[in-house]
Amino acid sequence: MSLQHIAIVMDGNGRWATKRFLPRLAGHRQGMESLRRCVRACLDRGVAVLTVFAFSSENWSRPPEEVSGLMDLLLNALGKEMAQLQADQVRLHFVGERAGLSDKVRSGLDEAQAATASNARLRLNVCFNYGGRWDIAQAAARLAAEGQPITERTLNEATALAHVPDPDLIIRTGGELRLSNFLLWQAAYAELYFSPRLWPDFDEAELDRALAAYASRERRYGHTSEQVAAVGRHPQAA
Repeated sequence: MSLQHIAIVMDGNGRWATKRFLPRLAGHRQGMESLRRCVRACLDRGVAVLTVFAFSSENWSRPPEEVSGLMDLLLNALGKEMAQLQADQVRLHFVGERAGLSDKVRSGLDEAQAATASNARLRLNVCFNYGGRWDIAQAAARLAAEGQPITERTLNEATALAHVPDPDLIIRTGGELRLSNFLLWQAAYAELYFSPRLWPDFDEAELDRALAAYASRERRYGHTSEQVAAVGRHPQAA
């Protein structure tokens, strides 16, 4: 079964650190290692789009030192990873509300996005200060401001992820069984896979388990199995 786009809720960094009597930021640093592995694995497996939930609009309620540390971790990671991203032809796209971010963070995101704009092997969407409800609301507000009708098509085209196809597979690590305001519009027909692994422990083998589970499913989009079988693929791919 064809798979273009994987989205991941990278959950469990704080719990990983707490289990080891480490500060929560140590878990986030280890989570960056897992993201590096995941990007490499997606490149090796021919995935076209990877979208990750890095910082939600609700995460501002966390302790200030953790929020500040996450911002610094992001900027440091961009500096360290840029050469490898360029070598691997990974195109970065940051998705989320920029207004709440500092000038330094906004500049860092803009510069990294511009520097990788011509890369074409993997599109890496990093959802930062993002929420699914925010995405739908901003899309509707944009259409209203432009005097456009609000339909499924126009709303879809105004969302923050309109530049990529909807995710085929959404993975959530950490054992929780919810989307937590992630890609609410885009998740309409995504297959869901919930991994018990905390994100810092997520590796290629666990990704392959998720891919195997995805491959075993039938995506019908409201059609019957017979209709899917008749065209040899799911009807929306026809």
